[in-house]
Amino acid sequence: MHDYIINAGWAAAVAIVIALSMGPFMIPFLRRLKVGQSIREDGPRNHYVKAGTPTMGGIVIITAVMVASFLFAGSSREVLIAVLITLCFGGIGFWDDYIKVVLKRSLGLRAREKLGLQILISSIFGLLLMFVLERGTEIVIPFSGFVLEMGWLYLPFVVLVLISSANGANLTDGLDGLAAGVTFFIVLGLAIVCIMSNHGNLLIYCGALAGACLGFLFFNRHPARVFMGDTGSMALGAGVASVAAMTHSEIALIVLAGVYVIETLSVIIQVISFQATRRRVFLMAPLHHHFELKGMPETKVVYLFYVLSASFVMIGLLGFRNIG
Repeated sequence: MHDYIINAGWAAAVAIVIALSMGPFMIPFLRRLKVGQSIREDGPRNHYVKAGTPTMGGIVIITAVMVASFLFAGSSREVLIAVLITLCFGGIGFWDDYIKVVLKRSLGLRAREKLGLQILISSIFGLLLMFVLERGTEIVIPFSGFVLEMGWLYLPFVVLVLISSANGANLTDGLDGLAAGVTFFIVLGLAIVCIMSNHGNLLIYCGALAGACLGFLFFNRHPARVFMGDTGSMALGAGVASVAAMTHSEIALIVLAGVYVIETLSVIIQVISFQATRRRVFLMAPLHHHFELKGMPETKVVYLFYVLSASFVMIGLLGFRNIG
């Protein structure tokens, strides 16, 4: 495992360098293509100045992850599949971004189109887990070590995990540096899970993913010079979920990725409350916008969610003690 840890460090370093090298070229390129972010009219007013900021910067993240992963673990089937899923979900996000910012269709992909593609790719991922990687169909309950054999029910289960994580990351991507920073902590937690469960090659992939997040943060921190768009957030969420599935930590991911969960729940609660009572629980959903509208500066909201993410990761790792 010692060699894998070293290679993971190198993968992280290479991913950082690639992201930092691509940024100065990619940002002007995206600006020339006029792929600027549109801002919600009902959103926080301080976001209006962000209108026109280049989006689809997730291309930088995906490229950095792919190159660094292949350099140090390209022969691993686990890593190849993780990168493939990252690329496929990033592709869905890219298509969505392209429709919104290039074709000027504000809603992007229709919900049924996006969900259909996500289900298709997630199902293929589940089948690859079961029959190529021979992962089995059992899941482990954190803190108890109890193993539940799911049989064919594992396939819809892993589809749900992958789609939930990808869309949770997408909802988290609403403030400068928020999704990349939160995901960085989640990936650090999963890297420790990889060490504990002896998945050395996936540890290298985690290193590449963490490095890509850090490198991208240099350009995405407040005030952001580029946004990752659905291209990046979908890729990050899917990458996180693929590692969790391969390390038998899908249930633990609910805690490790706790920020994704609370962001998603805030939207669900808001929608249900408004439809049932015509009243809103939050000033605005996802949750990070609620804090903004309460008067908290954007950077403080981001730092608060970083602390929350790190805390969720530490709690989640405690529950991983009995998972092997």
